[in-house]
Amino acid sequence: MCEYCGCQAVETIDELTREHDEVVRLISLLRPAHRDGDLSRMTETAREIAGVLGPHTRVEEHGLFPAMAEDFPEQIAALEAEHRRIEAVLDEAADGATPSDPAWPDRLMEAMAVLRDHILKEQDGVFPAALAILSTEQWEAVEAVRTEAGGTSCRPAA
Repeated sequence: MCEYCGCQAVETIDELTREHDEVVRLISLLRPAHRDGDLSRMTETAREIAGVLGPHTRVEEHGLFPAMAEDFPEQIAALEAEHRRIEAVLDEAADGATPSDPAWPDRLMEAMAVLRDHILKEQDGVFPAALAILSTEQWEAVEAVRTEAGGTSCRPAA
């Protein structure tokens, strides 16, 4: 997605992109589970997605987004609102129990469609823009947040 601009040469962007790839892979597992009515599998996959998104979102919202908010205030606010919407649905499965709301599976699938579009916005817009506008000091601040937040060890398969 983002390879055309070279922003994956920046380690944090590369890690964020790999996390996006892992989330997309996990979303692909939700479709058959939803079709089959396998709520247990949907719940577990939702928890896995939330596990990837936890540190990922922290890096974006405490590192990358603040550095970009002055230049792109509306876009950053919209992305953060999407984070809250997605998190709200995923949080319903956080305790490991299958959510009791019979509408949850459909709401989860809707939230995952939002997440897929959200990922495209970040990879095709935010990441290349960050490469163009962030200073060395801002990148260092983003890297510090990544170090603090940790990662999800999403590494390509060998």
